[in-house]
Amino acid sequence: MGARVWLITSSLDTIGQMSCNPAIGGIAKGTVVREIDALGGVMGRAADRATIQFRMLNRSKGPAVWAPRAQCDRTIYRRAVRAILEERENISITQGTVKSLLLHGDRVSGVVTMDGRAFRADAVVLTAGTFLRGKIHLGTDMRMPGGRAGDPAVVDIAEQLEALGLAVARFKTGTPPRVDGRTVDYARLERQDGEMHGFRFSHFDPSPRPEQRPCWITWAGEPVKDIIRKNLKASALYGGAIASRGPRYCPSVEDKIVKFPDAERHQIFLEPEGLDTSELYVNGLSTSLPVAVQLEFLAAVPGLEDARMTRPGYAIEYDYYPPHQLTPWLEVKAIERLFFAGQINGTTGYEEAAGQGAVAGINAVRRAKGEEPIILARDAAYVGVLVDDLVTRGVDEPYRLFTSRAEFRLLLRQDNALKRLGPLAAELGMLAVSEREQLERRASEEAQLTRLAQATALAPAAANPALAASGSSPISQPERISELVKRPGVSFSALLDASGVDGGTSDADALTSVEIQIKYAGYLDREREAARRLTDLAEFRLPMDLPYRELRSLSTEAREKLDRIRPGSLSQAGRIPGISPSDLQNLVLEVVRRRKSVA
Repeated sequence: MGARVWLITSSLDTIGQMSCNPAIGGIAKGTVVREIDALGGVMGRAADRATIQFRMLNRSKGPAVWAPRAQCDRTIYRRAVRAILEERENISITQGTVKSLLLHGDRVSGVVTMDGRAFRADAVVLTAGTFLRGKIHLGTDMRMPGGRAGDPAVVDIAEQLEALGLAVARFKTGTPPRVDGRTVDYARLERQDGEMHGFRFSHFDPSPRPEQRPCWITWAGEPVKDIIRKNLKASALYGGAIASRGPRYCPSVEDKIVKFPDAERHQIFLEPEGLDTSELYVNGLSTSLPVAVQLEFLAAVPGLEDARMTRPGYAIEYDYYPPHQLTPWLEVKAIERLFFAGQINGTTGYEEAAGQGAVAGINAVRRAKGEEPIILARDAAYVGVLVDDLVTRGVDEPYRLFTSRAEFRLLLRQDNALKRLGPLAAELGMLAVSEREQLERRASEEAQLTRLAQATALAPAAANPALAASGSSPISQPERISELVKRPGVSFSALLDASGVDGGTSDADALTSVEIQIKYAGYLDREREAARRLTDLAEFRLPMDLPYRELRSLSTEAREKLDRIRPGSLSQAGRIPGISPSDLQNLVLEVVRRRKSVA
């Protein structure tokens, strides 16, 4: 966007460090990665260069809800991120730990590092991860300050933010042990290979994939459960050392045993850490139990009886700032031009953090230039759903994206991320010339494919073999491809092949996107209409200085929540838990009355 950016990080060697699972994508998350890429971001490009296994989740449910996920080589990923950043002329990178913010009144004006250097800036984006007053737990007796294993916690800036009056709270997360793959009995495991080797997260970077590797599946059964039950009091989580909430959808193995006592066993994935190591990530055994207990339960897992643990799992507690203190463009309400992104806002996951980074980065530039902020609507991007959920509903546990959080998930697919967000990225100047050309080419290809589908009729002799292959009934007279593709299970690509017509592209994304647009046209039209109605509500703006506590026509709960969150529109107010339809109706009347009195 033309801004000069200085990236300050405690260690240059850990830029792009995958602190937990070396994987990118998944349900909803994979779509976020493609959205970030459409906005010119780094994550998808680095993931493609580092992918050592790829899987498309939800394939049995149809292409409209497919979810890409890549197992990555964590070393290649880290190097790729660093290389991509260093290709950008306007980005300067320096090693240093930020001690404090520089402030000029209620506006941030830069930062100071622990070694005394001052960096002046028109805007600051703080992305502190789990480092703010981070504390690592291994059992009830072993605890140490740390942002992650091997890295120190950061205290000074956390104390400054609290002294400035920002509300602060604590969350916890955790990571599982790792094992030496050379000591694993693979004969006792189920092998899981990758698929769809031609898929790329990035629309712009055609980098080749490295060598592919399998993952492996095993189970934590009754022997593991018994060991954990006997040692629960030694767990930091259940022994009283940790009081903070952890992520519900990525629970520790202790949580699984306690909260799902009737489950016969729990699935475990052994995932490769990279091509240059035999180390495996034991996905499904996140824990805060002492090392001795971890060694004991690992030996009770089929295939891991003789496995050597290379790193123990641990839990970590850290500060976050409840996100009702942020605007819908992630600026701190109390400190002008200071932005928060990532786990500092109460989220969990690489993808959620990167999505917030894109929003905060875009708007830091725009605010510094005196331009209006950009807000991604809930029907425009999963990133928009994420940010709106944070600032409107807040968090009471580490927030993770799911498709169920989006009202318009049929519109928010992984295949159409470029179509949804590419034009905005081009308008904002976030795409290179070659990337803008790729965007235009993709739009042209989709238009051409749509015209072909509508204009091309298939004779029974050409269509019926393709229909039979998908279990669909034959036709007795010519029918257009656009009608045949609406049948369940019938492939657009197969019909094009049967027609003998050149579709003008080999882009699987373009083919998939056009197929979905035709196949689900009625459903898509209904979602677009619902989104239009939501936009109408969003256009009813609420003044930021509205004295909610004085609006006696609203319920007490509504006055308190509206005053705390200060929504920018009626639609945002309607998504706040506890705000009733009658509160919204009375709020409209109050705003209209005040507008008339001012006029």
